[in-house]
Amino acid sequence: MSRARAAALALAALGALQTLAFVHTVAWALPLAAAAALAAAAARATPARAALFGWAYGVGWLVGGTWWLFISMHRYGHIPAPLAALAVLALAAFLSLYLAAAMAAYARFRRGRAAWDVPLFAALWLLAELARGLIFTGFPWVASGYAQVDSPLAALAPWLGVYGLGAWGAAVAAALAHVRRTAWAPAAVAAALLAAPLALRPLTFSDAAGRLEVALVQSNVPQDEKFAAERLPATLAWVSAALRSARADLVVGPETVVPLLPSQLDEFAPGYWAELRAHFAAPGAPAALFGMPLGDFDRGYTNSVVGLPAEPPYRYDKQHLVPFGEFIPTGFRWFTDAMQIPLGDFARGVRVPPSFAARGQRIAPNICYEDLFGEELALRFADAATAPTVFANVSNIGWFGDTVALPQHLNISRLRTLEFERPMIRATNTGATAIVDHRGRVTAQLAPFTRGTLQGPVEGRSGITPYAWWAARAGLWPLALAAALVVLAAALAPRRGP
Repeated sequence: MSRARAAALALAALGALQTLAFVHTVAWALPLAAAAALAAAAARATPARAALFGWAYGVGWLVGGTWWLFISMHRYGHIPAPLAALAVLALAAFLSLYLAAAMAAYARFRRGRAAWDVPLFAALWLLAELARGLIFTGFPWVASGYAQVDSPLAALAPWLGVYGLGAWGAAVAAALAHVRRTAWAPAAVAAALLAAPLALRPLTFSDAAGRLEVALVQSNVPQDEKFAAERLPATLAWVSAALRSARADLVVGPETVVPLLPSQLDEFAPGYWAELRAHFAAPGAPAALFGMPLGDFDRGYTNSVVGLPAEPPYRYDKQHLVPFGEFIPTGFRWFTDAMQIPLGDFARGVRVPPSFAARGQRIAPNICYEDLFGEELALRFADAATAPTVFANVSNIGWFGDTVALPQHLNISRLRTLEFERPMIRATNTGATAIVDHRGRVTAQLAPFTRGTLQGPVEGRSGITPYAWWAARAGLWPLALAAALVVLAAALAPRRGP
């Protein structure tokens, strides 16, 4: 085996190993060290070989972080195991082309001096992550910033968001890659980059806006039973009892906790929809948010959250849909037919939906995968007077079994709370059902894969973070433009050094 192939395999292993930090965030330094190894390898390589290194690292990273996609395709989609494994590998291989291009550019334009190479590596890393998170609807799962939710760098989240946080971590890695026995300046730069955000930690951009007692329902319905006709009456009965027995200001149920359209409910539970509406309209009843599909054949179907007791009911329709699971890309109908996903082609909701009002709070629902897209949630903060005071994520990732997908998703929600200084209440089918405060701390959590209700207080917040302000107005363009300018400067400047 050639040295280049051996190095590529080692970097693929490092890419996979560092994904431990997306679950066990106490290991936040591991991704920084792994990225430093990638930066060092790319610095000594030709552009073509650096591209191989970046691609191998990216494949290891994405396979190690998202291998659980195999479960949804094989166990529930009935795709043969070899084909499901190949699909996960193919997705990782394709999405790693962005990091491959970034490492080729780094090898081509680096100067051999930390003062130039550190910002160049960070800028190229940022552009690669933005490409993965945005192109073809985006797949930002295990973006590097999520591993830093408990690190000193997390203080940057309300300023720069997850992508800026990831770029700062890449700068730390690039500085570490320049450390030599006789030159300790890069080590000092790395230490400064790690320590500087700590000065921002005491700053806050939000104020308390009242308390809310919430009850979060976890239904724990096995995914292969969710739409089974013989199980639906019992499931619907339990869901109704859980929602109606809550003693709180707000009860929240997970994504499609009611798995049928209102027009279909009477077939399995006569009077179900009318009874729910009547219960939550009664004096003294709590407000309720819960997931169910809405729509019809002519107007299209939506993956939605219903809010009661509003009349007509409050409605939030999922806007950022999951490819193949919720909409079918052109030319891929055969794939979703093979996956056997019910209602696999949804209509999109509005881009900037209104919040749900409950006990003086403005609750902003988001459904499952949507809480990965902070720049889209930021659109709700354009007007401070109507900005959400609480986020509510309703999810069903039962598709992925008892895997690291659950804690990964919880840590994604925790990062969102840091970006916006808003609490996140999470009601899920199998976990992680939790209350996360505006500082990213999990204040209460239900054991995963249990059926029950989590009850506790949540403090709403008002005010706007710097990230919420600029992302609401310009999206992620400021980050992309800054990174592009750094790369352009490196490309146009004469190369010096080894």
